[in-house]
Amino acid sequence: MTTVTKLAVTGMTCGHCVSAVTNELKEVPDVQDVSVELHAGETSLVRVISKLPLAEAPLRDAVDEAGYDVTDVDVLENAVAAESAAQAPARQANRTLPIVSS
Repeated sequence: MTTVTKLAVTGMTCGHCVSAVTNELKEVPDVQDVSVELHAGETSLVRVISKLPLAEAPLRDAVDEAGYDVTDVDVLENAVAAESAAQAPARQANRTLPIVSS
């Protein structure tokens, strides 16, 4: 099972900010990967990948150590299955053949 913890982070403006947050979060035990969707000067989306759900406090502390603020946390357990289910209607729509009249 894969868990994705989404963090809304404010204050990041550049690649250095992304690097600082990524490096701090990768030091948190059980974090497998980190990706950042930077929205300079606005709220950026940070995804933390782990096998099991992570405690929120160490993630907030890591972002704080990098110099930024977490404004929201969302945890998606069994992320692969959830994302697959969410995409299923679109995949099905792509497989539907049009009706052609002769």
